Amino acid sequence: MSGEQIEIQIIASLVAVTCAIPGVFLVLRRMAMMSDAISHAILLGIVLAFFAIHDISSPLLIIGAALSGVLTVSIVELLNKTKLVKEDAAIGLVFPVLFSIGVILIARYAWSIHLDVHAVLLGELAFAPFDRLTVGGFDLGPKSLYVMGTILLINLIFILLFYKELKISTFDAGLAAALGFSPGLIHYGLMGLVSVTAVGAFDAVGSILVVALMVTPPAAAYLLTDKLSYMIILSAVIGVVSAISGFWLAILLDANIAGSMATMAGLVFLIVFLFAPDRGIVAIARRRSRQRWEFAGKMLAIHLLNHEGTPDEKRESQVEHLEENLCWKEGFANKVIKYAESKGILIHDRGMLRLTGYGREYAMKSVTDEST
Repeated sequence: MSGEQIEIQIIASLVAVTCAIPGVFLVLRRMAMMSDAISHAILLGIVLAFFAIHDISSPLLIIGAALSGVLTVSIVELLNKTKLVKEDAAIGLVFPVLFSIGVILIARYAWSIHLDVHAVLLGELAFAPFDRLTVGGFDLGPKSLYVMGTILLINLIFILLFYKELKISTFDAGLAAALGFSPGLIHYGLMGLVSVTAVGAFDAVGSILVVALMVTPPAAAYLLTDKLSYMIILSAVIGVVSAISGFWLAILLDANIAGSMATMAGLVFLIVFLFAPDRGIVAIARRRSRQRWEFAGKMLAIHLLNHEGTPDEKRESQVEHLEENLCWKEGFANKVIKYAESKGILIHDRGMLRLTGYGREYAMKSVTDEST
């Protein structure tokens, strides 16, 4: 493995962790598409800042991008507050306009600089190791490494300083306001953080991967845990796994690195979506199936209990009468009987059903629970 390949994976991992941290709060606030809006709309801020300073490498471009991101959020909020347009529609209205203005300005006035549409959408991580930071004749490594490392540090400091405020305002903005916090200020601070993160990753990976790493790992982590701190850590881990595996997928397929990383992020989410222990599709299907058999076994136990000691006990305890009394078909009835037997609820003897001691207690408890 070459030095450039190692540097690409380190940069991609830094981008993944940096994007995942604010992405967690976007997902929890149901504002996932805001990352898409900001990552596109910041192009306008970059272009305008470049027109002002004429230096594509200036850190002031980040400020311009951040202001553009905040402008996007502000316009979306203003439209949303009118109650005439819902938030998702407002996002869909605002960011295409701002992004299109940025593209038009590039095509008309900045076609000769490295701000083409291909770089905006996909980026190219393969070139990141060749843009080096040199101080006093010493090569300190890729610039992207230091840019993303700095933004990661800013994100961590912001989250650590305002963790309590972010947590309360995310889950209950009304409570946050009642406690003296300013949900609006925290909201715009978070959106500014998203803007800075997006523009930092903009040149290296492009907007598509920014959105993929800001939304997909947190969405996957959300299916794995209910604890915010764990969700942040899991999001970062999933992002790093997606970035590194995506790099090697790109090598294998000779494909675009950013696109391969976004693909792997989607694949990891699909795996979690299907097999998450509590919220995955498979777990939900198994839980529903178990609940179905539990309910049927409970019904059978209650049915037998209700007819114990009555004149028709013998007839009602016959398997053949279940179809008539409980409207069960023979195949389903036999499966319920086998389930109840396996749980020690009843004994099946030559077509007759009889509750066990445990089964009788189980049926009585079920009746009591239902009545309460």
